[in-house]
Amino acid sequence: MERAADWQLAHPSKHPATDWIVGAGDTGIMALAEISKNPRFLGAMRAMGEATRWQLGPRIYNADDCCVGQTYAELYLHFRDPVMIAPLRERFDAILARPPQSSSLDFATKAAALENWSWCDSLFMGPPAWVRLYAATGDIRYVDFAVKNWWRATDYLYDKEEHLFFRDSTYFAKKEANGRKVFWGRGNGWVMAGLVRTLEFLPKDQPDRPRFERLFREMAERIVSLQQPDGLWRSSLLDPASYPLKETSGSGFFVYALAWGVNNGLLDRPGFEPAVVRGWTALAACLADDGKLTHVQPVGADPKKFPGDSTEVYGVGAFLLAGSEVYKNAAPSAPGAN
Repeated sequence: MERAADWQLAHPSKHPATDWIVGAGDTGIMALAEISKNPRFLGAMRAMGEATRWQLGPRIYNADDCCVGQTYAELYLHFRDPVMIAPLRERFDAILARPPQSSSLDFATKAAALENWSWCDSLFMGPPAWVRLYAATGDIRYVDFAVKNWWRATDYLYDKEEHLFFRDSTYFAKKEANGRKVFWGRGNGWVMAGLVRTLEFLPKDQPDRPRFERLFREMAERIVSLQQPDGLWRSSLLDPASYPLKETSGSGFFVYALAWGVNNGLLDRPGFEPAVVRGWTALAACLADDGKLTHVQPVGADPKKFPGDSTEVYGVGAFLLAGSEVYKNAAPSAPGAN
């Protein structure tokens, strides 16, 4: 994990530090910082926040542009410096005061839909930032907003037969070559990881918590059934034969979520730990000797064809999130398991 993070920090993304691509990577580096004895990872995240002046992305309502706020809030919980969450709090208070003018989730009106949590990735980008700001401030309005809008998106995008999420409304009628519905691996990885990162800070007595836990268990059962023999998941969950390439970003999020579920008692160990072990073993095998994580599907690329050495910071974030939970489980009996 430290090799992967060091490689990423030495090869920074060309995207802005407030972009979701980088923000998703930061979530993994923060998870590593929680278990590593080396302070350089926490220091790197604090330096990132200082460099951005704790600002978010420019689009007020777009969930992608508040992803980096997850790291700001976690840093605040370490250092208790109000400056770290001041812009995040200002942004979210402005959204509460003036919600988006349109409530549409339909990508037929994409510009309006993007102001709401209308695509499955947004459930990783948005809700975890809102519940973390609640943890930092105690303001329950942030939880209420996250819960309300999580279920709006879920009621719209979740297929109750397949127990998977459509990417957005444009996929409702699409079919794979084998005639099955189209459910993207990384898309559902975003949702599973978003569930975990929301549950982490959702109050134990929040009335909807049992509903979140039911959704988590239901999806976990489905995801485990779709793991491929090599331990990874493919870009298309229901037509893996048409998408034969290894893919580590979605797989990393699945391993993270399943391992967290086992560690926190939501998933039974005998039923799910073998899948976690197979998944982590496969992910670790995709780490080059220099620490570069490979087999990461790029943004917007054809998921059927991308270079085997492809990497991206969100994939590293998924890898580190997965490893952080595997390590918590393995550390007592397996020193050096990181």
